[in-house]
Amino acid sequence: MQAKSFLPPQRTLMGPGPSDVNPRVLSAMSRPIIGHLDPVFVGMMEEMKGLLQYAFQTENALTLPVSAPGSAGMETCFANLVEPGDKAIVCINGVFGTRMKENVERCGGTAVVVEDDWGAPVSPGKVEDALKGNPDAKILAFVHAETSTGACSDVETLCRLAREHDCLTIVDAVTSLGGSPLKVDDWGVDAIYSGSQKCLSCTPGLSPVSFSERAVERIQARSHKVQSWFLDLNLVMGYWGGGGKRAYHHTAPINALYALHESLVILAEEGLENSWNRHARHHAALRAGLEAMGLTFLVDEAHRLPQLNAVHVPAGVDEAAVRAELLERYNLEIGAGLGPYAGKVWRIGLMGHGANERNVSLCLSALEAVLADMGAVKPGQALAAARARYKQS
Repeated sequence: MQAKSFLPPQRTLMGPGPSDVNPRVLSAMSRPIIGHLDPVFVGMMEEMKGLLQYAFQTENALTLPVSAPGSAGMETCFANLVEPGDKAIVCINGVFGTRMKENVERCGGTAVVVEDDWGAPVSPGKVEDALKGNPDAKILAFVHAETSTGACSDVETLCRLAREHDCLTIVDAVTSLGGSPLKVDDWGVDAIYSGSQKCLSCTPGLSPVSFSERAVERIQARSHKVQSWFLDLNLVMGYWGGGGKRAYHHTAPINALYALHESLVILAEEGLENSWNRHARHHAALRAGLEAMGLTFLVDEAHRLPQLNAVHVPAGVDEAAVRAELLERYNLEIGAGLGPYAGKVWRIGLMGHGANERNVSLCLSALEAVLADMGAVKPGQALAAARARYKQS
């Protein structure tokens, strides 16, 4: 068999993820590999835990990156906290809430669903009613930043309600970590998971997680074994525990962890609040340009994520043809809609390293040019509106 080295094209990634990777992160991946129990590597692991605690705004001792993508971070939370027969209230306002429900059921639990429209945030009133109606519920699970729609829910309020009813919380922060305000300790989150490939601008394949002391106590008091050996935190804690000593659990993805460490260093250098503000600033300019073209957003402004922008496709436009043209002519990727919004919205990402003025300008000019060729918009409006918005910020 004859084969050639794979040389991918240089794209600008402005879909729902992965995001553009900082060159420093790519460089970190090429550094020499060492053993995953090497004292130097163990030292890096300890530093990474501190960097993740900063990103999550927590002092939780059990804060670490799962050696698998964000979906495994989700499963880590549910597999460790849900036992057979447990009841969990699961909020669904998009694709990823439905995956939470699936996890509850696969763990042998019963899911009580609180449903909101796609594009709307989770309703605290509905959650409170579900908690009152199910006093035996042990878990409240919801998505902070719903990647399928770009809707942001009120973590602080939902976690307060859960505590008032003696429930632990499981929060999906795959799209929010590093891009939107997130304060695990101040808001009382018990278990949270994210992904390396969104606002952290690292390569896909790692899932930062964090667990409160209450959650750790629940894990250690389980009456059933965790159904997944690989994701059993009672075992993983021995590898990611403190004190510089490590019990062998699995061979860590060493170079991928170099990359995540570097991305977290970059986040710390910028400052977490500066990162949140940067995402908001570029979102405002992108929004101005999109609205100047006549495009409208799926999510109300009050609940809209800056890093994931779902916009309605103009009537009569083949959305897949537009995405194909952007990729072919401009090497620009934007995302399609999911579920009931498949074919009806585009999802435009402004995440991490990719949240910058160059990307905003490229996206607006390219999208406007393609839509103008199709007779769907008048050219010459988008960039001017974005530039005017930048001057105000």
